Amino acid sequence: MNILISNADPRPIYEQIYSQIRNAIVSGEAPAESPLPSIRSLAKDLRISVITTKRAYDELERDGYINTVAGKGCFVAAVNAEVLREHNLCEIEKRLSEIYELAKPIGLSHDEISEMYSLIEKE
Repeated sequence: MNILISNADPRPIYEQIYSQIRNAIVSGEAPAESPLPSIRSLAKDLRISVITTKRAYDELERDGYINTVAGKGCFVAAVNAEVLREHNLCEIEKRLSEIYELAKPIGLSHDEISEMYSLIEKE
């Protein structure tokens, strides 16, 4: 798993780490029970604070994506596919609401939004 931090990304660093690890887990790139880099080694590799890395791992554990085993490290949790699907559906609904709020004041129609989606899908 290759984690990249971008200074151009408006999200905090811990969120960038969180989303990249979560995406690797959801996509199957990081299979269940596989070990994650230690908090210290990841912080060293990314040249960031251990506290920042720990926060990302704490969030991943809180959301059920990883498990921490004392003295052994952090491992990808066996994630229920239905739970992942529901989580992703909630995230899609949230983002669609944001799109709707952006489109409403400029009079963007449903068809125009659908066309934008189709163009993005083809890329």
